[in-house]
Amino acid sequence: MKDMLKFLNESPTSFQAITNIAEMLDKEGYKELKESEEYKLEKGGKYYVSRNGSSIIAFNIGKNLNDASLQITASHSDCPSFKLKPEAFIYENGFLKLNTEVYGGPIYYPWMDRPLCLAGRLIVKENGLLKTENYDSQKPFCLIPSLAIHMNREMNKGLSLNPQIDLLPLCGMEKADIKEYLSKECGKEVVGFDLYLYPEQKAFVWGMNEEFISSFHIDNLECAYTTLKGFIAGENAENINVYCCFDNEEVGSLTRQGADSDFLETTLRRLADELGLNYYRLLAKGMMLSCDNAHGLHPNHPEKADPTNRPTMNKGIVIKYNANQSYTSDGLSAAIFAELLKTNNIPYQYFTNRSDVKGGSTLGNISNGHSSIVSVDIGLAQLAMHSPVETCGSKDVESMIQAVAAFYSAHLKDNNLI
Repeated sequence: MKDMLKFLNESPTSFQAITNIAEMLDKEGYKELKESEEYKLEKGGKYYVSRNGSSIIAFNIGKNLNDASLQITASHSDCPSFKLKPEAFIYENGFLKLNTEVYGGPIYYPWMDRPLCLAGRLIVKENGLLKTENYDSQKPFCLIPSLAIHMNREMNKGLSLNPQIDLLPLCGMEKADIKEYLSKECGKEVVGFDLYLYPEQKAFVWGMNEEFISSFHIDNLECAYTTLKGFIAGENAENINVYCCFDNEEVGSLTRQGADSDFLETTLRRLADELGLNYYRLLAKGMMLSCDNAHGLHPNHPEKADPTNRPTMNKGIVIKYNANQSYTSDGLSAAIFAELLKTNNIPYQYFTNRSDVKGGSTLGNISNGHSSIVSVDIGLAQLAMHSPVETCGSKDVESMIQAVAAFYSAHLKDNNLI
């Protein structure tokens, strides 16, 4: 749990998250591949490849592939926030403000009146060449001030916030140029950037018995972290085990590094070709865990949950269903995974939306549009999804690591994980 808190604190954006994941893989002996270079793979080998610095796919190859099983987990590295526009400063009425754009679907109100930092990546020019490097201010850079209640007596009755008016952060009182400021900060010529806001507050454990973890970016770095730890821990000589963490899930995944790209498909095709395996047979003999957190039962609003499929924090893995297939789970895929959890004494529960509420979607079905495979959607229960301070159950971290390790250690044979 402490290690996950460190991971959360050091991964404010997808760029830092993927860098940290790559470093964890390096320590475990995984070899980095480049998409622009030839893949030279061996049975028993461990590899990873990244795209855009914000998505990553890692895989380890069993030594006995006569009846190879392909087993995949997928999570995402991004989260709702506010992204800087190219001309990022507005100076008016003696105030310097950031011109930002909403990324994904954040809950607006909790972002106000709290110190906000700046992180992402910079594009710098060195010796006439453009290079990318991660950036994290690691200190408060701006704040979104709310109106005093004296100026809007109706505020507590519900206020509609305009992102172009109410949510522009204050960052100074003098004119400035964003690229000049960033160049001074990093000591290099900055010619471009992808920068986001994040709250200064660090991840923390709380509750009478330390039952809860609260942090920015729990959705979906909790799954990214726990599936990675399970991936590293699990192994089967007859498997090709694959770990995926995609960017841009919060905005639809339709980017070159998102789940709706060819990243997974081309990686699997190149892997199969290099190992002399049939790509289509490999897909038919595989399974994916689409891993993204679920809405937990809210202590003050139990009426928002389904009457019977209402997961609770610290009660184990959540298997997610949706009749309209926003999630990939069906009776077969869910049963296969549930049997594995039962065998390993790992607690699990189910989630569906209320029948009168439309829910969100996630990675599984999007990815399946490119590389179709038996899939089940899972996650962990949390509160305040898309808030800058989300909450999850501290006991569930270990449950997910154990579940994913068991998945990767098992072998898929005749619709059974054995």
